[in-house]
Amino acid sequence: MSTIQSTAQINTGARDTLRIVSLVLVFIGILISGYLSYVKLTETAIVCAEGDSFNCDSVTGSVYGKVAGIPIAYLGLATYLGIGALILLENRLALLRDYGITLVFGITLFGFIYSMFLVYVQASILRAFCSWCLSHEVVMTLLFIVSGVRLFKSLRT
Repeated sequence: MSTIQSTAQINTGARDTLRIVSLVLVFIGILISGYLSYVKLTETAIVCAEGDSFNCDSVTGSVYGKVAGIPIAYLGLATYLGIGALILLENRLALLRDYGITLVFGITLFGFIYSMFLVYVQASILRAFCSWCLSHEVVMTLLFIVSGVRLFKSLRT
């Protein structure tokens, strides 16, 4: 009986740790996409590491910087806010208790695939990189991995 109880406590602790890691990544993503949204909204110059391959203005100002006329920065910010809300509410709402982890995984899967498309665009089409965009793509990749582990662990219990 004690062994089963200890295993349950370890699984709960691991789930809580992964949830906290997810929230930290969401917070970092909100900071990054929030800054990019601020730059778009106020039309101020973006702070960027300029170099041979880095040119944030050409990346964020390209035709790929918008989807249906909406700047990607706004969409990224909305995505992180939505993911954060789902994670924060997953223990409070019955629907999210049952499907919250799966919803977060689905959203981060889409975000990861779209982020990899944007890396491809930067590398192959624009031949310029944005350090802010790349940092967002790293955060989304890590969030996708963590949400995948959370989903795997939730399905095993």
